[in-house]
Amino acid sequence: MNTSLTSTTTILQKDLLSELRTRYALNALVMFVITTLSIILFAIGYETVSPEILSGVFWVIIFFSAMSGLSRTFVSEEDRGTTMTLHLIAQPLAVYFGKLLYNAVLLLVLNIFTTVLYLIFIANFSIKSYEIFILTIFLGTLGLASASTIIAAIIAKANTRGTLYPVLSFPILLPLLLTVINATKLAVEGATFSESLSEFQVLTSYLIVINVISYLLFD
Repeated sequence: MNTSLTSTTTILQKDLLSELRTRYALNALVMFVITTLSIILFAIGYETVSPEILSGVFWVIIFFSAMSGLSRTFVSEEDRGTTMTLHLIAQPLAVYFGKLLYNAVLLLVLNIFTTVLYLIFIANFSIKSYEIFILTIFLGTLGLASASTIIAAIIAKANTRGTLYPVLSFPILLPLLLTVINATKLAVEGATFSESLSEFQVLTSYLIVINVISYLLFD
């Protein structure tokens, strides 16, 4: 147990240090968010947009940003030829959870950055129920990171991995996206926590199912 935890932490540190040196994924994510948000601002103009649409656009930005950066989790190991080295120094589950934590950290930074920009530049987007919004961001981040990590592992050796990643990701992530969009809408509208309980039950169930499947595939 201690060995697996140490290996997981080591892989997480390795990926974070590598990202801090190259900033490949981080730059891609940030630039995608800024570019997409700029286009949305020009498209909206002075129009009043409903909270439901703004909530949907918010998660669409996060989804496509994630598609542009999170696939590198295992693909970069294949490109560098270090996949076999990982198998030699760590258990498969330690590799998976190390990559999962890295994606979760990266995605959490992206979500916070997107939220700040959204609150600053989108005039009629204001959060009235912070506990719902924070929990939605947290569970949405974990769900998106979990699904993205296992999909990245599946397509890492494929020749057409650049195309396969979004194609496989969309149907798997669709239930998650629909749920977090609705939960975000409730947070913007100022709903009570009890009114959003069903959304959180779906998000928790999704998170459990994805991680159990990932555990079985990696073990």
